[in-house]
Amino acid sequence: MRPDKKKFGADRSSSGGKDGAGKGKFDPKKKFGRDAKPFEKSKGRSFKSKETKAPSGDDLVRLNKYISNSGVCSRREADELIANGEITVNGEVVKVLGTKVKRSDKVAHNGTLLKGEQNVYILVNKPKDYITTLKDPQGRRTILELIRGACDERVYPVGRLDRNTTGLLLMTNDGELAAKLTHPSNNVRKVYHVELDRNVRPEDLQMLIDGVELEDGLAKADSAAYPDPSEKNVVGVELHSGKNRVVRRMFDALGYTVKKLDRVMFADLTKKEVPRGKWRMLSDKEISYLKML
Repeated sequence: MRPDKKKFGADRSSSGGKDGAGKGKFDPKKKFGRDAKPFEKSKGRSFKSKETKAPSGDDLVRLNKYISNSGVCSRREADELIANGEITVNGEVVKVLGTKVKRSDKVAHNGTLLKGEQNVYILVNKPKDYITTLKDPQGRRTILELIRGACDERVYPVGRLDRNTTGLLLMTNDGELAAKLTHPSNNVRKVYHVELDRNVRPEDLQMLIDGVELEDGLAKADSAAYPDPSEKNVVGVELHSGKNRVVRRMFDALGYTVKKLDRVMFADLTKKEVPRGKWRMLSDKEISYLKML
């Protein structure tokens, strides 16, 4: 059986091997089969059954969020604008923090009408040496440079990838969805392609699945296996943990050094056909799927 080399992020053919840890061995057809689709596991489910009703134009939203969503500033800075009397709603100055407005209201900053924004969802294939913060005091390259011109809205990374980690990163201005996808209780699936400094022993693959004790508690992988049995220094790891830098720390605890780390799947989204350093907008079907998780 052959795992989908594109989903693993590898350009090599591979097959299952006897050296992989028993219960953690990947089922290539089930999880990474060549014909698998990003949303194959939801086949037969009706999006309509759980699809939430689109908000009406008069749904209430906090004023600072409305201002932030318009691209003027952050929510904290928006509170300062409100307190300073720089914001009007339907021509009236509003200074009360926590005020809620309708999306149909006319909100202005120093006389300039602000335009509410639509939610935007961008999938980025992050290269090495980019950081997933919006500003960096050290002048390093940020993820925003990769999507410059993609949209007018202020978008933020959903979770983070460290500077040396590559792969799939989702960016959006949908705070509700971002919180949902990053909350540990929702067990969002992530798959990584990991290259180590030396061959990984089969018993250590099993250790990843049984659990590795870290300084902030036990961390477990759902699956761990060699994508190609002839290259035992390369491992595919699937997990749900939201711990910071968890993959690197798990291998470090087992005595290995991660040379390359690439996230190839997040919440069943893949970076297939998105070259390194490029991006694409999510489809309506993908957005609906994420909201159903």
